[in-house]
Amino acid sequence: MTAWGLGRLDATDRRSSGRSVPVSVWIAAGWLLLLFLLGLLAAVITPENALTSDLRARLLPPVLFGGNFEHVLGTDQLGRDMLARILLSIKTSMLVAFLGTIIGAIIGTSLGMIAAACRGIVDDFIMMLVDVQAALPFIIVAMAVVAFFGGNFWLFVAVVGLFGWERYARIARGVTLAAREEPYVAAVRHIGGGTFRIYALHILPNVSSALIVAFTLNFPETLLLETTLSFLGLGVRPPNTSLGTMLGEGRDYLVNAWWIAVVPGLVIAFASLAATVIGDWLRDALDSRS
Repeated sequence: MTAWGLGRLDATDRRSSGRSVPVSVWIAAGWLLLLFLLGLLAAVITPENALTSDLRARLLPPVLFGGNFEHVLGTDQLGRDMLARILLSIKTSMLVAFLGTIIGAIIGTSLGMIAAACRGIVDDFIMMLVDVQAALPFIIVAMAVVAFFGGNFWLFVAVVGLFGWERYARIARGVTLAAREEPYVAAVRHIGGGTFRIYALHILPNVSSALIVAFTLNFPETLLLETTLSFLGLGVRPPNTSLGTMLGEGRDYLVNAWWIAVVPGLVIAFASLAATVIGDWLRDALDSRS
């Protein structure tokens, strides 16, 4: 085959590999990016104070349902602007879910790699903790902890962060045990690399793809946990607000002011769906068997 023909085949292969990202994944990534940007710029976008009440303007519908442009998404039962509250709620909910997912990933990955490195009684003890965590109804435990110790924001983040760490531990242990047998690990060990260097600088980067997939799939569950606890009144406390808090406030007004609950509910649903779509795609894209 001529060089020109080889060049055409190579260009075709590159085009085939570049079109592997579906439109749905781009839409999901764009939606999540928009939510993060709205959360970061909430104070700039809405100069109106989200806590300001105006009882003369209470329960105004969104602009497309008979409302006015002064309150695009309407107002709640106290006359507070829904758009301003939604933006502040997005900031709080995404922050709690993101920090909680990171905490769970760090704890689970560290314990999983320690279990794979030490084996023996350490491995057995860590896997026993994993089994206990998996067997517990975590939302009941979280409700008890938050109710007993109070509504401190960082305590709430820490409790949410303990959700799902056992999944990271199982994945990290499994992929680390497999990576220990790879030739590059033997080579690093042969030239005198220490245990920490081998696991932190060589094994962890090579098994990170599986952990990234676990992160994207665990994020929507953490977001739903945060909104559930806030919906029950055990999460973010007033005057702060979150999507779950707004959803809980709107349950008494579903008949005559449905937008109070429906708008934050749609944001939660689409955010969870977007993260799940990205996680499913990453799982397939990073799978070497695909």
